Amino acid sequence: MIQQVFVVADNIVGPLGSTTRENFDRVVKGHSGISKQDNTAYAPAPFYGAIMAPGLLDSYVAEYNIDGYTIFEKLLVTSVHQALQQTNISLTDKRTGFIISTTKGNIELLERQPAGEHPPLENMPLFATANKVARYFKAVNTPIVVSSACISGLVAILTGKRLIESGRYDHVVVAGADVLTRFVLSGFQSFQAVSALPCKPFDAHRTGVTLGEGAATVVLSRYPQQADFILGAGAISNDANHISGPSRTGQELAAAMQLAVGGSGLTPADIGFVSAHGTATLYNDEMEAKALHHAGLNHIPVNSLKGYYGHTLGAAGIIEAIISMQAMKAGVVLPTKGYDTPGVSMPVNVVNTLLQQPVSYFLKTVSGFGGCNAAMVFGMANSH
Repeated sequence: MIQQVFVVADNIVGPLGSTTRENFDRVVKGHSGISKQDNTAYAPAPFYGAIMAPGLLDSYVAEYNIDGYTIFEKLLVTSVHQALQQTNISLTDKRTGFIISTTKGNIELLERQPAGEHPPLENMPLFATANKVARYFKAVNTPIVVSSACISGLVAILTGKRLIESGRYDHVVVAGADVLTRFVLSGFQSFQAVSALPCKPFDAHRTGVTLGEGAATVVLSRYPQQADFILGAGAISNDANHISGPSRTGQELAAAMQLAVGGSGLTPADIGFVSAHGTATLYNDEMEAKALHHAGLNHIPVNSLKGYYGHTLGAAGIIEAIISMQAMKAGVVLPTKGYDTPGVSMPVNVVNTLLQQPVSYFLKTVSGFGGCNAAMVFGMANSH
């Protein structure tokens, strides 16, 4: 028998709040963390992004004694701390694993150095930050770092699930974070992929991605501990198409979707909604729409949460999974902020108003540079 894995605690820290409840309540009300940014530290011209207001993060972490930590490290510590406080689980237990997902980690250190100087190399590798955060929590197990472009967060959850199923751990703390920096913004701008306005996923008038920052944590366990949510099957695929351009057909993401749904013992009709990646770039949204058709999910309600959080890179899969779990619990399907006019060649059921309907399962999908894709089913624990 395959070991069941439950989500027993969660947290989101970002522009919309420092708890899951604050974040979900604001998303339901239609609030967005995206705003116009006019700060030459990021770019010479104004742009839109979901960035934490100055001092906001420090107000969250005042009690944690983490002076001297980077913004990235503070985000991780704050989110993990607040998730663990909801449980009796500790990283000091050898049966508790720790996974951190990120794409760029402490890349902000590059921008703190005087011109011509380099940051201390020992602080730059992703594993160095992971070990630093692990030491803060006195973790006895070496943390695992998952850095697989924009699918990192969901892959980290899937990895944690498999570690519990294998018997390696009883619990796994999965945390993801990324910070919006000049380096990150300029990278997406070099692809001409950044929208001049807040993003409009799946819309005919979409012009690109809006970036964001934040952190999120889920605590996974083999024990229900009055958990509301249970993890279904997940799968990973790769387009093998192009380093930055997604599949032309969507078949590869569709394969991951079908493996996740079928591996959970479900059919497309059992899925209440699909939480899509929905970056609002021309090619991503088109590919996802094709994948939904190939997987038989084109009639299922679909949303993207990028209009609330922007694209938070290594945190995206976890933030969006948590908000979607809360929506499932509340019996709602959240609208796609910014969506108005259908803009993909194969029509899909994109939701742009709040739907009230019972949901027992949803499918979370993500895609990223390098052609990577992941999909995973989440369910209500009482559905099993």
